[in-house]
Amino acid sequence: MTTALMVLELIVGILLMGVFALQRSKGEGLGSIGGGAQMFFEQSKGLDRFLEQAMTVLGILLMVFAVGLALVA
Repeated sequence: MTTALMVLELIVGILLMGVFALQRSKGEGLGSIGGGAQMFFEQSKGLDRFLEQAMTVLGILLMVFAVGLALVA
């Protein structure tokens, strides 16, 4: 059981890094602090929206597997 959770966590972690690397850079950086907050109001479309949703789902899965592994081990 522990080995299966570790393997699943590794796979989800690698997928999460891949999705993160594929996302388009917003280009705002710290500039959004000074009033250039267009990145917060911009609508994401197509692939960007899918990658954001995949990032959310994979992040939640990674947390669930990490907590499950901590409880089992």
